[in-house]
Amino acid sequence: QVQLVESGGGLVQAGGSLRLSCAASGRAFSNYAMGWFRQAPGKEREFVATISGSGGTTYYADSVKGRFTISRINAQNTMYLQMISLKPEDTAVYYCAARFGIFRLGSTFTDYDYWGQGTQVTVSS
Repeated sequence: QVQLVESGGGLVQAGGSLRLSCAASGRAFSNYAMGWFRQAPGKEREFVATISGSGGTTYYADSVKGRFTISRINAQNTMYLQMISLKPEDTAVYYCAARFGIFRLGSTFTDYDYWGQGTQVTVSS
């Protein structure tokens, strides 16, 4: 069982930056591939980024590639999403997710077993 808690969301102007954190409880955090998803009002939850258990492999949605960076510190049971050059269309609730399996990266929300409660990111124009 893994419990996830996101933090770091907020209101930022277009072009600004934010760093989201996802703190995980439970054992063997490094055994889990992790992901970030987001959901804007009236839209489906969409994939943002995913990272392997070791942190050595990452994938990004095309819409965030080059602007967002996913990372993790396994010794601290924490995953991050560094976001720069934010755009109004990045406004959404951001969720972190976990999936057992070091290399089981996934880009659809049904791939993941555990979810956080979400943190709101609002980018003003």
